[in-house]
Amino acid sequence: MDKKQSRMRRAVATRRKIAELRVHRLSVHRTNTHIYASIISPEGDRVLVSASTVETEVRKELAVGSNVAAASLVGKRVAEKAKAAGIETVAFDRSGFRYHGRVKALAEAAREAGLKF
Repeated sequence: MDKKQSRMRRAVATRRKIAELRVHRLSVHRTNTHIYASIISPEGDRVLVSASTVETEVRKELAVGSNVAAASLVGKRVAEKAKAAGIETVAFDRSGFRYHGRVKALAEAAREAGLKF
């Protein structure tokens, strides 16, 4: 079992529970160079809101897209976009990544910006 398969195995239980609850899902994906956050509909068929360090507005503000400051900015942006779209509460899907470092910074920034989960 390789690293990606192990991470996906860890993510299955969380995603199953979120699907059962039928709520919006804040999904996070982390790579060595960037971090991505998407809010997915309860049906799981479409992305309603997304933010990442690849966006030009974010890249102008940051020198590096793979640190805690970048993750905090992405968390704040995704929360602002969600509020504008009328989404108040979500379930946090860390996608099998540890709740530590950049993933934790993104979640805390989204909470501080007014998103509830």
